[in-house]
Amino acid sequence: MKYNMKGFDDAVRYYKNKLGNMKGKLVFIISDITNENAFYSIAPLSKAVHDNKGEIHVMFCNRDSDMINTLFYTWNIYKDMKEGWDTDAAEAMSGFIAAVEKKAGKGRFKRIFNPPEYVIRSEKGGFSGDISLDYKTGWFKKHKWPLLLKTADVIWDQVYNLKRTESVGVGFETIPVDKMLNKPLEDYLDSFPISWAMMLSAKKTAKRVTMSASSSKGSLLVDMERVGDLKATITGCELSKDIDEPVFKRFNCLRSYIRSGRLKTNDANFFIAGGGYSGKHLFGQIIGYPSPNKKTRWQSPGQIAYKLDYSPQTKDDTRLPRSRIGFTSTLPIDIFIKTNNVDWFEIKRKNDALKRIAEKSKKMIVSSNSNAKKRTEFEVGLIKKDGSRRWPRGSDVDIRSKINKEYYKKTGIKAGCMANLPGGEMFITPEYIKGRMVGDVVISIDQSYTLSAKKPLVVVSDKKGYRIESCPAKILGLIKKRKDEAMKQLKELEKNRSVPKEIIRMKKDNFNMIGEFAINTNPKAELCDYLIVNEKIKGMIHVALGSGFEPDRASVYHYDIVINAKEQKLDIYGVDDNNKKHWAMKKGTIVV
Repeated sequence: MKYNMKGFDDAVRYYKNKLGNMKGKLVFIISDITNENAFYSIAPLSKAVHDNKGEIHVMFCNRDSDMINTLFYTWNIYKDMKEGWDTDAAEAMSGFIAAVEKKAGKGRFKRIFNPPEYVIRSEKGGFSGDISLDYKTGWFKKHKWPLLLKTADVIWDQVYNLKRTESVGVGFETIPVDKMLNKPLEDYLDSFPISWAMMLSAKKTAKRVTMSASSSKGSLLVDMERVGDLKATITGCELSKDIDEPVFKRFNCLRSYIRSGRLKTNDANFFIAGGGYSGKHLFGQIIGYPSPNKKTRWQSPGQIAYKLDYSPQTKDDTRLPRSRIGFTSTLPIDIFIKTNNVDWFEIKRKNDALKRIAEKSKKMIVSSNSNAKKRTEFEVGLIKKDGSRRWPRGSDVDIRSKINKEYYKKTGIKAGCMANLPGGEMFITPEYIKGRMVGDVVISIDQSYTLSAKKPLVVVSDKKGYRIESCPAKILGLIKKRKDEAMKQLKELEKNRSVPKEIIRMKKDNFNMIGEFAINTNPKAELCDYLIVNEKIKGMIHVALGSGFEPDRASVYHYDIVINAKEQKLDIYGVDDNNKKHWAMKKGTIVV
């Protein structure tokens, strides 16, 4: 073990004893961005909070944080309102809550305004505030620290092209309860130095860096922890402040008292995701955030800020993207370094060569040379019904600007950018896939789950959609459970009319489609327990159930399945209008 696990367990015990029963309680931790002791103490502290059945929200920033000030203004006004104070601010707060509660009902919205049970701040010797806690960092030891810092530098330089005028947000993962910890605890602990290194590297260039984290949820249908939900609500309503609807008019009466006009959107964001979900954002689910022309509605402020090209709302919202985003999983440090400390421009050149094959082909053929009884054999359609082409794209240096320049050139629409870390794939939203896919590496549902050649996930598909032919029982159960939750979420959006009905209809139509076909190109990626790496391994491919990466193929889930092209000896080639073959892979080896 690279960490002092006895020290970690002792720290968790200390915090659990100090905190006591946390059921229904929320801890809000505020720290200066420079406080390393506070940061590494969050690992055992968050585990203790969750073990004691509480929730946590963490913010590392400068002392003059506008968001923190806005939160405390909001909580103080809400306190005055509950105590019956006759002030303009309390009246504005009451009016805003009442306007939302008309649709939310049962006091569901009002609960997010309740302040945290514990607010603690980092000081020189420990945490203080509603409860005093020592820092506990004895568990942590630096591992390959110079290489980790170098990797962070490479990412900010080559992938993001970070500028001195920009502000950055880094999101990290707290430590959940054991039953949600389906990956090694050490991987979660590794995410702490990775986040810290990314923050330190960004600080060398960016004008401002903040860090944040919160409790993960076990379901799409469970409410967010309330600090995160309140932050999202205020941010989303601020972005929608000029909308001529009663709810937003009421927010306009409140915003000067909570000083939300000072809030700024980060220019670039990086985050690490573990298992689970952030939870349901109530305002977005119930009301939604309209575009200024009211042609569409979004479900979160993040969707507005990123305005990604594959979001169906993007074409109808004339506002510019405000931010760009890259993300990874709770990877072990060694894997993070190996797969991200690469020549990203060389990976782009490989992706571009594969893109050119797809761009001149009407379909792609994937065929196995193996003698397996159930073999991967399928056809990927690349031409839409209107005669236009599906768009092949790469995962590499694609967030160097806020606006996706390639998409703008193709469509005239100014959309935003997102990237996986590590990158390394040419991917496309297929018009259709006909045939059989034998997933024998990994599938990502709420997190990554391992498959094998002996117990694969076999999917058959045609132009109407897919069905699972065979699958390990546990994974089949998880797919069904998560798809049921996704459909419930979609039906709730439909009931609330918080999404345009044509988008709801489209997402239902796409619910059982194959949304992605990709050829993996990262030469440093190797087999591990994480989909985000395995779907980049050169010599493998992947497909995804559900949502695609073009706006007409959106749905409400996206489950990637990795196929070991080398072991299955896959041939992949494009076929053009003259039936000429353009080879991408022969017997599992990329040939471009």
